[in-house]
Amino acid sequence: MTELEKGPRGMRRGRGARERILSASQQLFRDQGINCTGMDQLCSVAEVSKRTLYQHFPGKDELIAECLRQFDPDILPEVFDRTDLTPRERLLAIFDIHAPLCPFIAAAVEIPDPGHPAREYARNYKKDFAARLIDTARDAGANNPEQLGEQLALLLDGASARSRVLNTDTFATAAAIAAVLVDNALPAAMSVGPGYTS
Repeated sequence: MTELEKGPRGMRRGRGARERILSASQQLFRDQGINCTGMDQLCSVAEVSKRTLYQHFPGKDELIAECLRQFDPDILPEVFDRTDLTPRERLLAIFDIHAPLCPFIAAAVEIPDPGHPAREYARNYKKDFAARLIDTARDAGANNPEQLGEQLALLLDGASARSRVLNTDTFATAAAIAAVLVDNALPAAMSVGPGYTS
C-alpha cells in the first residue's frame, strides 16, 4: 500500500478522495463560510491527509473555484430544460428552488479580489444564468426579454440574500413579484393563456 492510498490515520482510504474533498468543502463552505473553513478541518471532515488534498488541489483558491464549478454546471436544467412547462412557467419555477444562500453570492461576498478564480467563475455563472432567463423570456414572447431576464436575475439574487440576512423565506414574495413582472412583459394573450397561475 502506498502513502497515497492512506488517509490521515494511516488507514486505507481507497479511491474517491477528490469527491470527498469537494463534498466536505461544499458542506463546510455552506455551513460556516469560506473564510472560517480551515484546511485542517476540511481534511478531517473529508478523511484525507493534507498531502492528498494538495495533490488534488494546489491551494484553497482552486478548491473554492472547483466547488462552484461543481455546484450547477448546466445552470438549473431541472427548470430551464423542462419540456412539460411553458416558457412563462419556467421563468416562475426558478423561484421554487430554494437554497440557504446562493454559493456564488457567498463566494463573491467573502472573497474581495475580483480576479480570484472563484470570483471570476461566480461572475460568469451569474451572466450565464441571466442569459438563460433572457432566452426563456424571449421564448415566452416578452416585449423586452433582456430587461425581463435581468429583472428576474436581480430579484432571485435579492431574495436569496434577504432570506439569509433575515433567516426567513422570502421566495414566496419574490415569486409573486416575478409573476407581475412576467405578466407585464408578455402580450396579454400569452400571460393569460393555458398554464396561467397567479
